[in-house]
Amino acid sequence: MARCTAPSRGHRSAAAAANCPACAGRSRGYSYGGYGGYSSYGSYSPPPSPSSYSSSSGGSGRRSSKPRWSPSGSGAWYTPEEVRALTPVRDEVESLAVSQPDLRDVFLCHAWDDRQGAAKDLHDLLEARGVRVWFSEKDLGLGVPMMRAIDKGLINSRVGIVLVTPAMLRRLPAEGVADKELSALLRRERLVPVVHGTTYEELEKVSILLASRAGLSTSEESMAAVATKIAELVAA
Repeated sequence: MARCTAPSRGHRSAAAAANCPACAGRSRGYSYGGYGGYSSYGSYSPPPSPSSYSSSSGGSGRRSSKPRWSPSGSGAWYTPEEVRALTPVRDEVESLAVSQPDLRDVFLCHAWDDRQGAAKDLHDLLEARGVRVWFSEKDLGLGVPMMRAIDKGLINSRVGIVLVTPAMLRRLPAEGVADKELSALLRRERLVPVVHGTTYEELEKVSILLASRAGLSTSEESMAAVATKIAELVAA
């Protein structure tokens, strides 16, 4: 019986396997990697998962899914992870649209420092898409107790959007207004983080609970694209 030459010569290439008297017949499909077992032939790698295929819309390589609530003519494409994270939120939106049709679509939780920057940008993009947003810069009237107004905003909104920015990460440890808003939102199943200008890794250092909630990020798409997804998510 022919003896395998892997222990002395290795079979890390197709040629090495082909020259082995014991393994030559198998060299077309596999190459022996030594004592550990068979590995795929040559430079073969497993086929990509469906989430890595490019979509027909020309989006990034991982955006290949369409959730059931996204209109057929929409140009927005989602990762499978986004669809999984947003589906429970959408279920709540659909339920509340029937039971409490007068609710605002979105409560926007943000750091004070972002009120004239990223938070206003997101607010304006959402409103341009027909989303009814509770936004402190607009909905906190003069002389109105701030915390009471925020309580009402939280109660009267279907979905809470938390804009996670470097400013938010600095504010949360101080346990100010943004922290109180977040604490209330975390008790609900209608929370969507929007990570902007930072990462989930940085967020995890400040709030593990919030970092555990998958959401949307502007690291791979524009704020306008994120706003479109939120608008689709909350559309009644």
